[in-house]
Amino acid sequence: MNLPNKITISRIILIPIFVIVMINDFGWGTMTLFGAEMPVEHFVGALIFIIASCTDWIDGHFARKYNLVTNLGKFLDPLADKLLVSAAFIVLVELGYAPSWIIIVILSREFAVTGLRAILAAEGGEVVAASNLGKIKTWAQIVAISLLLLHNTIFVQFGIPLDMIMLYIALIFTIWSGWNYFWVNRKIFVNSK
Repeated sequence: MNLPNKITISRIILIPIFVIVMINDFGWGTMTLFGAEMPVEHFVGALIFIIASCTDWIDGHFARKYNLVTNLGKFLDPLADKLLVSAAFIVLVELGYAPSWIIIVILSREFAVTGLRAILAAEGGEVVAASNLGKIKTWAQIVAISLLLLHNTIFVQFGIPLDMIMLYIALIFTIWSGWNYFWVNRKIFVNSK
């Protein structure tokens, strides 16, 4: 259990805390942040989500810099990412801040690519690294979620629905990167017996 894996586990531990804070009314009142009025719980939940998202970069940085890449880390890191993003998207649907059809498409892609990775690993021990499209997709999702959790703070003052714009950008990159994963690895289906 090295430092990067401990950081990854901390991300997993933050997920239920994030969900509890977001979906419960603790009576902390409301606040205004750069023109966006929101329950304090949503601000705290957004901070937890943003901190948890940053741990993804931190654990990867330490793992690469100090040569601490382990099989446990290879398993836990993408799992933690998917759990965090999925939990956030489901909370946003629950609160009525994100259209369910978009979230269904995004989560379906995640399940499909996870299945493809499992097939590739079982067939030839091949580990599919995240592509640049996949990395852009992840950051677009994180930015969209953060803006939605923070009620489109800053941009609401100018009437720019950047939270929804970023959600649609995340949707586009989610579909595009998912299609790319399957296209690049189509041989697994063409050559299947």
